[in-house]
Amino acid sequence: MRKVLFFLLITAAITDHAFSMEVSIPEGEHEAVLRTIQSWNEGWMARDAALAVADYAEDTDWTNAFGDRFQGRDELQQGLEFIFSLDFVMAGSSAGNTYEDVTFLTPEVAVIRSQLVRAGQQTDSGETMRDRHIDHLRVLQKRNGRWVIVSHLISQAKEKGSL
Repeated sequence: MRKVLFFLLITAAITDHAFSMEVSIPEGEHEAVLRTIQSWNEGWMARDAALAVADYAEDTDWTNAFGDRFQGRDELQQGLEFIFSLDFVMAGSSAGNTYEDVTFLTPEVAVIRSQLVRAGQQTDSGETMRDRHIDHLRVLQKRNGRWVIVSHLISQAKEKGSL
C-alpha cells in the first residue's frame, strides 16, 4: 500500500510540475495560430467549404454542436458543402469571437478556445432560433512549418435552467 501511495504522490508531483512549466514560443506564433480561425470564419460567411477547411490537417477530426462528425479534411469539406447549401442553417449572422484564448502545450501543439454568438439562425421549419452561444475548441499542430487544425469540437451553451 505504501508503494502505491508513494507512486501516486510522485506521479502527481511530476504531472503538476510538467503542466506548470512555461512553454517558450517564438515571436509571431500566437498570431499564426489565430490566423487559422480567419479562414474558417471567412469560408463560413462566403459559403466556401474549401476556404473554411484550408487550415485543417488531412487527418483532422471535426464534430459540431449537433453531433455531426467528419474525419479527414476531404470528408469535412464535403460535409460543409452540404451544410452551406442549407439556407436555414446559413440564415442569420455571427458576431466576431467574444474571446480567443490560445494555450501552447508545446512549441508544436496549441489549443484555441473561442466563442461566438450566432443570431437569426433558423430551424429547418423556418422558425428563428434564440441567439446561439457557440464554443469552439481547436487543437493545432505545427507540421512542416505550418499550423494546422487536427481536431475541432463545436459545442453550444444552453440557457441555464433549460434542457
